[in-house]
Amino acid sequence: MKVRSSLRALKRKANSIVVRRRGKVFVLNKADPRQKARQG
Repeated sequence: MKVRSSLRALKRKANSIVVRRRGKVFVLNKADPRQKARQG
């Protein structure tokens, strides 16, 4: 999982889900798990 300052590019990809957990923002992608990232 990457830690990024901006998730804008990742959330535009197909099958991406933006999730908030424990005050952090995550982008998850079941179709392409390499696109996982966290912000915060």
